[in-house]
Amino acid sequence: MITSAMVKELRERSGAGMMDCKKALTETNGDVEKAIDFLREKGLAAAAKKASRVAAEGIVEAYIHGAGRIGVLLEVNCETDFVAKTEGFRGLARDIAMQVAANNPLYVAREEVAEELLQHERDVLRAQALNEGKPEKIVDKMVEGRIEKYYKEVCLLEQPFIKNPDITVKELITESIAKIGENINVRRFVRFQLGDGIEKQENDFAAEVMSFVK
Repeated sequence: MITSAMVKELRERSGAGMMDCKKALTETNGDVEKAIDFLREKGLAAAAKKASRVAAEGIVEAYIHGAGRIGVLLEVNCETDFVAKTEGFRGLARDIAMQVAANNPLYVAREEVAEELLQHERDVLRAQALNEGKPEKIVDKMVEGRIEKYYKEVCLLEQPFIKNPDITVKELITESIAKIGENINVRRFVRFQLGDGIEKQENDFAAEVMSFVK
């Protein structure tokens, strides 16, 4: 039997509506943990359908770290001005701006990386693997594995989320689409670092930014 207390608990833990919680509990025979997975899967499936919808509203989020040593301007789009003004959407934009400040990605998505650059990277990695004495028959597979690692380093959407490294920034956005109910896109960003290009002592800015989010 599905009780109101069970529905209340699931609502508090998942943030889903009452009817969705009741349906999830019914489908999972009252198992709250399975119901949470059910709601999450349903939400992610719905988010995938929303991904093709036009997102032309949104905000430009500005994040300044510390005493003005790192600054980020980030454009995040959604479908309506109403959602753009919500706390959840603005919180997401701020989290992503902090991600850019901490991890210094070069691109939003892997599709932005020029093919010539990727080919150069493959050539370097292939030569490196052969110089390490790796068998030639497995070198190409190793190179593609290292290219995937390269994407995780330079592409914002591929990076582990600084507040929860178990998910990527792309997965964070997908979960937000499921919760908010609109398509969300990171369109562009720019990151400024004080003295960038001037020879100076290196600092661990990523660790410093992370100290502000714990």
